[in-house]
Amino acid sequence: MVLRRVFFLALFMVGLTCDASERTWALARDGVVVRWGRAAQLVPLPDWQWAERAYACPPVLALGPGGEVIVTSNVVPTLWRVDARTLRVTVHRLELDADHDKDVGFTSLRYSAAEEAWIAFSAGHGSTWRIDRGLARARKIAEHQPAGRAACPIA
Repeated sequence: MVLRRVFFLALFMVGLTCDASERTWALARDGVVVRWGRAAQLVPLPDWQWAERAYACPPVLALGPGGEVIVTSNVVPTLWRVDARTLRVTVHRLELDADHDKDVGFTSLRYSAAEEAWIAFSAGHGSTWRIDRGLARARKIAEHQPAGRAACPIA
């Protein structure tokens, strides 16, 4: 019953993806739900902060080059990495090279094999960032007009 409820909440959130093992990863209110076959498990994200869709585009998750899942916050420059094999979570507070006076969170995230880095977008600020593969530093690479909630993915 609890897993069914958690999976329902996960489907309600934006951020559903499948990995090479045919597991489904989805964001839920308290973390990430991993579902394979008929089984599901909630992976809590320690100190995960995010703003509701009424206030900002939602946080996202993305698959990494090693099968790991990276989860963003839409209000702080912190990423959560979930190991694909062990489901162990590590927290990565990014060192930004700019916008230290702003609440920079990420609402889009993709790994670029060509750059060997993560490319992230902050809809609230209209900025694009390059995040090193080690998830330690973020460099602002472009600034646009703030996209606002109109640019949010459709749930």
